[in-house]
Amino acid sequence: MIGYAVKLTRSPAAMREADVDALRLAGLDDRAVLDLAMVVAYFNFVNRLAHGLGVELEAEAEHDG
Repeated sequence: MIGYAVKLTRSPAAMREADVDALRLAGLDDRAVLDLAMVVAYFNFVNRLAHGLGVELEAEAEHDG
């Protein structure tokens, strides 16, 4: 799952059906694959939006992560 998330984040155009097949072989069903893709895509969207708008983390949030 981590490899999938990294690849989707860094090289989304390189994603292939084989990437989903690997998740299925690891035991994920279609719903879990969808959930994973949506969570990764959402975090990428939010981070890019925040960076694009110059949003800075609050001091408290920086120490939590």
